[in-house]
Amino acid sequence: MGEHPSPGPAVAACAEAERIEELEPEAEERPAAPEDHWKVLFDQFDPGNTGYISTGKFRSLLESHSSKLDPHKREVLLALADSHADGQICYQDFVNLVAFFLYNGVSLDQFVLQVTHPRYLKNSLVYHPQLRAQAWRFLTYIFMHAGIEHLGLNVVLQLLVGVPLEMVHGATRIGLVYVAGVVAGSLAVSVADMTAPVVGSSGGVYALVSAHLANIVMNWSGMKCQFKLLRMAVALVCMSMEFGRAVWLRFHPSAYPPCPHPSFVAHLGGVAVGITLGVVVLRNYEQRLQDQSLWWIFVAMYTVFVLFAVFWNIFAYTLLDLKLPPPP
Repeated sequence: MGEHPSPGPAVAACAEAERIEELEPEAEERPAAPEDHWKVLFDQFDPGNTGYISTGKFRSLLESHSSKLDPHKREVLLALADSHADGQICYQDFVNLVAFFLYNGVSLDQFVLQVTHPRYLKNSLVYHPQLRAQAWRFLTYIFMHAGIEHLGLNVVLQLLVGVPLEMVHGATRIGLVYVAGVVAGSLAVSVADMTAPVVGSSGGVYALVSAHLANIVMNWSGMKCQFKLLRMAVALVCMSMEFGRAVWLRFHPSAYPPCPHPSFVAHLGGVAVGITLGVVVLRNYEQRLQDQSLWWIFVAMYTVFVLFAVFWNIFAYTLLDLKLPPPP
């Protein structure tokens, strides 16, 4: 009594249809997919809708990013774009090149296309002299590299030397040498190259490689190692290439003046650790380190250096009144 009858199925279906029609305009306002974005950009250079654009038009697109893109890398992209040497680029090739290289190399600030980027120092892992109070940076800088070349050579050296050493000496000893080289590398930069940032795992890598090479030289006649001369030659060539590149990069004028180039002194810190602590660790791997007197001497030397570098970072920067690069 007093209840209204429920609407029939036909009325309910009609009301539902009207509600769907009201929602359709909102559904059309969805954001464009990434594929649509690249298609719109491609169509701007292909007004005739032929499905191809000329390499000249692609060059003009790359040159519009000249402030962000290294000129040498831009020429590499152009060569890849015109791989068929027919002067034309299809849509799929355009997407592969622009979407992958430009997105990863420019938009995400990954070091795919440029040796350094003006915002690479903003990463919280990189050692920067203005942020040396953040002590973790003296260790975490190893997780960042200034370019694929830098990363590639360090990976080659770790695979060539680090993995075999770990199989023989164990992860504990090799990890000890590696971490000691990493810390000594960043501290050496803070003392000897006070205005430069640091990136890369070269301090730890060079500690392992130099310890291994020094151990081979000291025990050359008694070592039964296949291709030891070839392995030494390959390691020395890779080390020389990586170190030479680091020196050139440090003194080469920066393309982004507020952004200083990374220091190469970390390499030297790693070598110093390798030919001291590293040689002792690797020389008699069956003997306990606690039983080696030379081990304690080098540990004491390393401890004194670390303490000296800590006090240097606390007092020397203020006393010397250095002009440091602006904080990132």
